[in-house]
Amino acid sequence: MSELLPTLPTGYRARPASAEDLGAVHRLVAVCERDLYGRAQTDTGGVAADFARPGLVPESDTLLVHGPDGRLAAHAWVDRRSKVDVHPGHRGRGLGAALLDWAEARARQAGGGQIVQTVPDGDTAAVALLRSRGYEPMVTEWQLEFGLAGGAAPAVPEPPEGIAVRPFRPGGAAGESDARAAHRLVQDAFDEWQPRRMAYEEWARHTVERPAFAPAMSVLAHVGGQLVGAAIALDLPDTNEGYLEQVAVRRDHRNRGIARLLLRHAFRAFQQQGRRSCTLWTHSDTGALALYLRVGMTIRHSSTVHRKSLVPARPPV
Repeated sequence: MSELLPTLPTGYRARPASAEDLGAVHRLVAVCERDLYGRAQTDTGGVAADFARPGLVPESDTLLVHGPDGRLAAHAWVDRRSKVDVHPGHRGRGLGAALLDWAEARARQAGGGQIVQTVPDGDTAAVALLRSRGYEPMVTEWQLEFGLAGGAAPAVPEPPEGIAVRPFRPGGAAGESDARAAHRLVQDAFDEWQPRRMAYEEWARHTVERPAFAPAMSVLAHVGGQLVGAAIALDLPDTNEGYLEQVAVRRDHRNRGIARLLLRHAFRAFQQQGRRSCTLWTHSDTGALALYLRVGMTIRHSSTVHRKSLVPARPPV
């Protein structure tokens, strides 16, 4: 267990998280999302994938805070990035500041040169806390949506010449082949902006191995048997919404309308399942916002990735 335990208000106690806590953490995150957005937009699989990040050691890199009533009041984890959530009923008591201090101390202990945290722009108190602690904005993220309720089926354009589109094949050797090919495509496409390539096992925990993975709504584009585009979909429980975890097109096939084609296929597939909308996240480093707006999506929320250097500044010579 980590020796870096924060100083908490009277009646609160902290301990590391374990696999048995995933359900409770998910419920806490969902409550925070409903308070901020009016709806929950996460699932247990996403929480599990975060807790399984390579290098993250639950005994030292996670923390749960329980209140005087024994219920989970806040949680945090840190591993290059960090995340802190405080239950709305326990805010204003210093828990967020205490967990932020803990995350920074743990990152320093682990030898990290910086710490990064994403905060919704609508959470003005959290933004103010980060800025007061020396965090600087780094990247803007947007959640976009395409409404599907009560309208005509989304139009799907004809594929460009030579492009064949089909759903992801579920299970077995065929599904494994699709998953491996999609992983390579996504990592190659995201090399331009992501700080590191994900190994297959880590990527799969966020996508094809999540309970919410929706192969029938995930769309692949091929040219001559080679994968050139992919939209990886999740059917998130309790949201009545579809979600696109990743959309990628091979660099030498961009600007051919493949991304628009994949998106429209996914939108139609989710509408046929009775979903009210389809959402995805993108950020300013990808340069994809204009594409999503052109295809008919609108911005629902924005967040900012904040970064703080943990390396002391050198004194002037």
